Parts: sequence; structure tokens; C-alpha cells
Amino acid sequence: MRMVLKAQIPVEAGNEAIRNGTMSKVIESALESIKPEAAYFTTDDGYRTAFLYFDMQDSSQMPVVAESFFLDMNANVTIKPVMNTDDLRKGLKAMQGGI
Repeated sequence: MRMVLKAQIPVEAGNEAIRNGTMSKVIESALESIKPEAAYFTTDDGYRTAFLYFDMQDSSQMPVVAESFFLDMNANVTIKPVMNTDDLRKGLKAMQGGI
């Protein structure tokens, strides 16, 4: 299932992670293990924020995906299912006649 991981990194933890080199290691490790179809980095509500869109085969992958953000950067992490345009079209078509 296609998912989005949102990791918001607190300012002080992010500053320290940049100073000690942890930030790039955590990001590169996440990209390597998750293999996202897209990755975006921005600010959100005043925090450094990463959005990683990836395919999750099983919910047991959640610790592998999230723990380095929690442990290494004290990040606020959410993981949610998402759809692309084709998924939405498929869902809407399946609903036709069913309502």
C-alpha cells in the first residue's frame, strides 16, 4: 500500500543532528531502506520536515521506517495511506452504482 511518512524534526534536535552529521546519515539511511517513489523536504509549522512516499508491504515495516527519525532526531512521525490519481479513479469507479 502506498504510504506517506511525515517526519517533523524539532529545531534544537535538527540543529544538533546537522552539527554532528547525524541528519545526512539518517536521511540517506531512510532513503536507502524505504526506497521512496518520491521524497520532499521543506519546512512545516516551523520544523524541518520530510515527506517520503513509499510502498509498505506489511505493517511490521513501521518500526524500520520510523525509528531512526524518532531515536536519532526526536522527530514527530506520522505514517498514513495515500492515493495517487490512478488509485482515486479506481476507487471512484468502484463506488459507481453502489451508493
